[in-house]
Amino acid sequence: MDQHSYDALVIGGGPAGLGAALYLARYDRTAALIDSGKGRSTWYQTNYNLLGFPGGIAAREYRALGRRQLAEYSQLTIFDGCTVDRMSRDGEWFVAHNESSQWRGRAVILCMGVIDHWPEFPGWEEYVGRSMFWCITCDGYTCRDQTMLVVGNTDMAASTALQLQRFSKEITLLTNSEKNFIGEERRKRLANAGFPLIEDKIVAADGEGGYFKALHTEGGLILPLDCLFNQQGQRPRTNLARDLGCALNDQGYIITDSEQKTSVPGVYAAGDSDRLHDHQISVAVAEGGQAASAANYFLYPPELKDPE
Repeated sequence: MDQHSYDALVIGGGPAGLGAALYLARYDRTAALIDSGKGRSTWYQTNYNLLGFPGGIAAREYRALGRRQLAEYSQLTIFDGCTVDRMSRDGEWFVAHNESSQWRGRAVILCMGVIDHWPEFPGWEEYVGRSMFWCITCDGYTCRDQTMLVVGNTDMAASTALQLQRFSKEITLLTNSEKNFIGEERRKRLANAGFPLIEDKIVAADGEGGYFKALHTEGGLILPLDCLFNQQGQRPRTNLARDLGCALNDQGYIITDSEQKTSVPGVYAAGDSDRLHDHQISVAVAEGGQAASAANYFLYPPELKDPE
């Protein structure tokens, strides 16, 4: 089995992981960036909220630029297409494992993001980031005056539909489930706004090049649309945090302080897996940098640290 040792391990190669790896390199720390190649920044969306990119930048291009920047630093070793199955402790070392390799680091930064619960129908992957979105902050403005479909069966989904009113008046809410957990108060608000609430499930889509024309439902409806906002929720990837004993909140997200420290000394978390809100590339990059700065300080010997 291959074994590798570093000052720090960064697990996850999205914006948070790239930001953390860059800072570690600038601190002249050796680090392994272990990237499965999956996550929100691997879809097709264009991000318009990053300052300094007039006209927006595709998330995939942003990742590629980050990789080009990291390639300038010999302190970093990138392991592509690698998934960490579990974490353990070996004295002062944190050990990441999969079937063929082990990576050891004296600090670890978890940047594993979330798993979105997408509506699934034939060819659904081609729509993600092009006309199927998950974030009002990122894409509400882009979809102004378009025909919108919000998918979800909770009060949060209803609230998203109501919040989207500032961008469009053509909004329909589809539960995409046999169950409907939307409360009476929000049902009234939807009705007052003139937004249909449909209890049905998606079975197929009409579209081209990842852009919707219509959706077909189990009940035989044909719903014209330009864009879809998925509100079926997401699950943070926290299995490795659980392995190491990191505290999680009631929603399952990793609890961190203002320096991205978890409850376990030497373990840090950055990006979507430690936040219920603010799932933004700019926030993830900033958190990655902060986590790396805290990890760098952790790695100093006691005589170089400030008295507590």
